[in-house]
Amino acid sequence: MADIHAFVCGHPIAHSRSPLIHGYWLHKHGIAGSYEKLDVAPLDFPAFLAGLSSSVYAGGNVTLPHKEAAFQGVDQCDEAAEMIGAVNTLWFEGGKLIGGNTDAYGFSANLSAIAPGWTSGETAVVLGAGGAARAIIHAIQKAGYRKIRVVNRTIERAEELAQRFGTGVSAHGWDALPALLSDAHLLVNTSALGMTGKPPLEISLDPMPEGAVVSDIVYAPLKTDLLAAAEARGLTPVDGLGMLLHQAVPGFERWFGMRPEVTGALRTHVLSDGEQV
Repeated sequence: MADIHAFVCGHPIAHSRSPLIHGYWLHKHGIAGSYEKLDVAPLDFPAFLAGLSSSVYAGGNVTLPHKEAAFQGVDQCDEAAEMIGAVNTLWFEGGKLIGGNTDAYGFSANLSAIAPGWTSGETAVVLGAGGAARAIIHAIQKAGYRKIRVVNRTIERAEELAQRFGTGVSAHGWDALPALLSDAHLLVNTSALGMTGKPPLEISLDPMPEGAVVSDIVYAPLKTDLLAAAEARGLTPVDGLGMLLHQAVPGFERWFGMRPEVTGALRTHVLSDGEQV
């Protein structure tokens, strides 16, 4: 059987830890193949997509800044990609290039692993209104939440998401946050605030009810100030590394034909390369 090859493409791409994840699984399961980083500049991306069908690759991942261009350039999208408006996983079916989005799946699978009861919640607050917020809102809607409050400094961007996702999703400015948190079962930070090298995320978790889950999709640093505050309050903190690990599972299965597991050993392997994942 011929070796199977997959990739992650972006610009820049040197920082990507996806090869650590997929390389670990390839080695663990004795699969003959490779997963490599490809630096593709934005101007070259359409030609790169067009040439995939005649390349050695079974598919791959797409990261910044190409996720929306991939959404426009594939032959067909899965439901998650359609709702989110971005593609992060590519594969072939019947000669067609298919684009999927596994970010929402990765978010949900990570929460289910760390905070198993999270799907019983009804009200969520999402900080930020960028591309990552779209994936998170899609995941929360699929989990059955009836009220999703999007909070952003520029309220117009939050309103765009409220319109995109429809019933139950509302837009709010930052000043409304204390009141919005008072009955929230889940708080998710999708903004860059609190990330290494970015301004701090300065909010109080005091209004949140007991038993609430606080998630930060940031994973550099691994324990953000938001997660430390959640832990101090006795809430359930969920870091962003698990989302990165879980979102890789469906792609690996598509390309290499077996479904891998996210384990503590994998997490340790990725972290051993440095916390800047």
